[in-house]
Amino acid sequence: MAAHDQGKFWEYHDKLFKNQPKIQRQYLLQYARELKLDMSRFRRALDASQGKPIIDADTAEGKALGVSGTPAFFVNGRFLSGAKPFDDFAKVINAELTRLKIPVPPAAPKQKV
Repeated sequence: MAAHDQGKFWEYHDKLFKNQPKIQRQYLLQYARELKLDMSRFRRALDASQGKPIIDADTAEGKALGVSGTPAFFVNGRFLSGAKPFDDFAKVINAELTRLKIPVPPAAPKQKV
């Protein structure tokens, strides 16, 4: 969230995922420097746990919806847990289109759920 406040959410996000499990404070600061963030602002936000309320709210919402890990997906309210192949998504999407009486596009795989 500290990187987000400086317009670098996705860049910082990508660094974190690329460098797992190096997420200790020293690395968090290193990544911020590499992205040329305002280090004073970044440190203040990090020290104050500025983004914690937002993260806690997202975590609570996920738990309330049955999410226990990532990745997790919802397609029109239907829960898909874990990394799934394209065909699994296509089945759910096509089933939802059919349920809603919306034609399944011809290019989409037509598979039964």
